[in-house]
Amino acid sequence: MTSTPPPARRPASAPQRGASQHGSPSGRLDPEIAARLRRSADGLVPAIAQQYDTGEVLMLGWMDDEALHRTLTTGRCTYWSRSRQEYWVKGDTSGHVQHVKSVALDCDADTVLVRVDQVGAACHTGARTCFDADVLLKDADSGVPAVDQ
Repeated sequence: MTSTPPPARRPASAPQRGASQHGSPSGRLDPEIAARLRRSADGLVPAIAQQYDTGEVLMLGWMDDEALHRTLTTGRCTYWSRSRQEYWVKGDTSGHVQHVKSVALDCDADTVLVRVDQVGAACHTGARTCFDADVLLKDADSGVPAVDQ
């Protein structure tokens, strides 16, 4: 599959109409999925990457309609880089590929959970996960009362 350049940015005041601010039309993404997605003001949804067999949370990235479409159709995670303003496929430069096993929307359809088979490190620092550097609470027996389910 050849990579296409990211679409031109739309003005922030432009109506969403099922497309992201990045101009990716929801016509490429299944219309039923596009209609359900609740995007941020800039047309993005957070995408959590989770190791499919262990449940380990690996990283958080951002997707617009086009990135989600590419993820669903290629079997590799594609994200939108907010800093570089371009699409990136996890592992294309590092070799640390995310092979997609399943994709789910949360109950509000404003977050995507991508269960992956992670090859190598998920974090740009070289760590397996982006969530191991600054652990705020480690022990489940912290004295905080449990919430009844």
